[in-house]
Amino acid sequence: MTYVPPFTPDPRLFPFRSKWFDSRVGKVHYIDEGVGDPILFLHGNPTWSFLYRGIIIRLKPKFRCIAVDYPGFGLSSRPTDYDYTPSEHAGIVKDLVRHLDLRDLTIMGQDWGGPIGLRVAIDELPRLRALVMGNTWFWPLDSWQGKTFAYVMSMAPMQTQILNHNLFVEKIIPLGVKHRLSEEVLHHYREAMPTPTSRIGAAEFPVQLTAATPWLARLETDVADKLSNVPLLLTWGLHDPMFSRPFMERFRETFRAARVHRLDAKHYIQEDAPKEIAEAIANFLVPSGTTTTVGG
Repeated sequence: MTYVPPFTPDPRLFPFRSKWFDSRVGKVHYIDEGVGDPILFLHGNPTWSFLYRGIIIRLKPKFRCIAVDYPGFGLSSRPTDYDYTPSEHAGIVKDLVRHLDLRDLTIMGQDWGGPIGLRVAIDELPRLRALVMGNTWFWPLDSWQGKTFAYVMSMAPMQTQILNHNLFVEKIIPLGVKHRLSEEVLHHYREAMPTPTSRIGAAEFPVQLTAATPWLARLETDVADKLSNVPLLLTWGLHDPMFSRPFMERFRETFRAARVHRLDAKHYIQEDAPKEIAEAIANFLVPSGTTTTVGG
C-alpha cells in the first residue's frame, strides 16, 4: 500500500524537498538540504522537522542539513507495531545515519531530541564531530518541574486531552514560545497530527519521562564515559520554566569542551531564535581563527 502523508506543507514556510527512508517500521520523512559537513537536527514533542526550518534555511549554504521526523510525528508514517519510546526512536535515527553514511557529523537535539541524539552519538561515535544541545537533558528526570509535568501529563484525563483535543499543539506550544506564532505556523503543527490516532506518539512522550528512567540512567552513564570530551555548543533559552539554568549547568559539569550561547527564548528555541541559533552553530563549527555569517 502506498503511504500518503497527513498533509502537504506550504512551500513558502517549508521550502524543502521531502525525502523518505524505508525504515523497519515504515516510511520515515526527512529533509536533506545544502552542502558541507552534515548536521542532524532532532526534534522533541509534539514537533517535527518543520521546527528547524528557520535554522536550516540559514545554514544550508555552508552545511548539509538533515532533519528527520520520528515515526508518528510530522510527515512520517504511524506504525501500529511500535511503542513510540525514545529507545525505538533512537534506533530509527541510527538506521538513517547509517543509511546516509554520515561522517564528521554534528547532532543537534532539543527536548526529547537531546536524549535521542545523544544515544545516537554514543552508538555512532566514530562518525561524530560535535554536539549542539538546547533546553534538554540526558539523565533520569529528577527536578520537581519535570516530575510534576510527567505525573500530570500521564494521568488519564490529560492523556484524553492530548489524544482528543491536541493539547500539546493547542496549549503547550503557544506557552513554550516567547513570541506568538502565526496561525499558518500553528496550522503546520496541527495538520501533522490531525486525528487522535496520529497523536499516540505525542501522548507517549510524557509517559516516557518516567517510564524510560532505566534507559535514561544508562544514557547518563554512557554520556559521561564516552562523550565528555566531545565539543558541545549549548544554545539555551533562558525563559524555559521546565528546562531551566540548572539543566544547562549539568551539561557544563559533564562536558569538558562546552560553549554556551544564551538565548532570549522559552522552550521552543527554534521558533523564538532561529537566526541566533544558526549564527552560533556556524561560528562553532567553522575552523579556528575564522568567522562566518549566515543569512538573515
